[in-house]
Amino acid sequence: MAQLRKISIVGIILVIGLGACQSDKEPEGILSKEQLSALFVEFYLAEVRIGNTTLVRDSALQLFLPFEESFLKEKGVSDSVLRKTYTYYFSNPSKLEQIYDAVIDTLSLREQKASPPLPK
Repeated sequence: MAQLRKISIVGIILVIGLGACQSDKEPEGILSKEQLSALFVEFYLAEVRIGNTTLVRDSALQLFLPFEESFLKEKGVSDSVLRKTYTYYFSNPSKLEQIYDAVIDTLSLREQKASPPLPK
């Protein structure tokens, strides 16, 4: 009985140790952080363009969804890859935070380039 407990305890320690040593590498079949942040930037810009129109929300959504679908098709991103990517990154908040940081940096840089310099 004592031998069985030792084996069980060693097994539990091994499982915990292996879980703690998991690789930081993303699984196969998902978008990289760079790809997802670029996708988010394009979606955000499209939402802003549509949001600047006088359309009501339902009509704006009817414009955005076909854009999203054609954009994903153009980039070769299937619904299943997008779903798998979202599932992975939403379950890894620190990686998702890095993606959003990159999106904010990209949008800020684009805004700076688009804005005329202030007079001195």
